[in-house]
Amino acid sequence: QHYEGERGAERAVRSVRANGIVQYFEGEKGAERKVRMDYPNGQVQHYEGERGAERVVRKEFPSGEVQYYEGEEGTSFGAYADG
Repeated sequence: QHYEGERGAERAVRSVRANGIVQYFEGEKGAERKVRMDYPNGQVQHYEGERGAERVVRKEFPSGEVQYYEGEEGTSFGAYADG
């Protein structure tokens, strides 16, 4: 994991998994939330929501296709494409 901030207030900003996925985080120490995931195949997923309740709002594919998601995941969660 990669951290930023003053000593004692460091917060996670990036995590690289063994499988090549890179996760990006925002927020204060202890409240970091996932905002983006980059996959080795070139796909990028963008997230919104508080820590533990993050949901995908956009997926970008290597082909240039972009999918947008609305609603809460697991309820009226649906996608529409652009491109």
